[in-house]
Amino acid sequence: MQQENIWDADATQRYDTPGSGMFAPEVLAPTVDSLARLAGEGAALEFAIGTGRIAVPLAGRGVPVTGIELSPPMVEQLRTKADEATIPVVMGDMATTVAPGKYTLVYLAYNTISNLLTQAEQVQCFRNAARHLVAGGRFVVELWVPELRRLPPGQAATVWQSHPGSIGLDTYDVLRQHVVSHHFRFDESRQAQLFRSPHRYIWPAELDLMAQLAGFDLETRHADWSGTAFIAESRSHVSVYRIPPAR
Repeated sequence: MQQENIWDADATQRYDTPGSGMFAPEVLAPTVDSLARLAGEGAALEFAIGTGRIAVPLAGRGVPVTGIELSPPMVEQLRTKADEATIPVVMGDMATTVAPGKYTLVYLAYNTISNLLTQAEQVQCFRNAARHLVAGGRFVVELWVPELRRLPPGQAATVWQSHPGSIGLDTYDVLRQHVVSHHFRFDESRQAQLFRSPHRYIWPAELDLMAQLAGFDLETRHADWSGTAFIAESRSHVSVYRIPPAR
């Protein structure tokens, strides 16, 4: 499953859910507040900008935002919300593509770094972030904590969501640190829709080592964008890495 094939026009339409899910105000507001604060007076670069879920409201707060994106349909949807002059986008992958200029903030939201399916690519992503940052700049990564404690020996899948009309399953390959998320949607008929996305899961300590290899220091880690303390039971984290002010 190639990422550029996964995020096609159909996936793009399913992704955009204005006012609900990831687009709900209670989800977006603390995210945008935090990123606007971290950007300060500088500009921000979003890796895998998608349809502009975060970039559009962040730009609305006065932060200049540029994006990197692999999926043309995602960018087409973004263009219904903001033109190229407002939010420029460079087409390409987040591990190697270079955007013009320097930034005080680079960010990756909602588990997106796990779309890179090898450790080498994920390290490249950190180095690409460092390449774009001014001294003292920050790289923010939002990522889930691998849920292997829910995976008994001999079992290869877990249910991560169950609602009327939908169910979510994750299947694991623990040898390669791979997981495939299966999203099933169904109604009263005998037909169901399936959307699948592959990921390489990353432990927080491994993520920190990737950051060190790229010249970052871990500045803060919280369980969410609102600043909730990160504890052993936290299911996700927002980690802020910083390039030292004097390099």
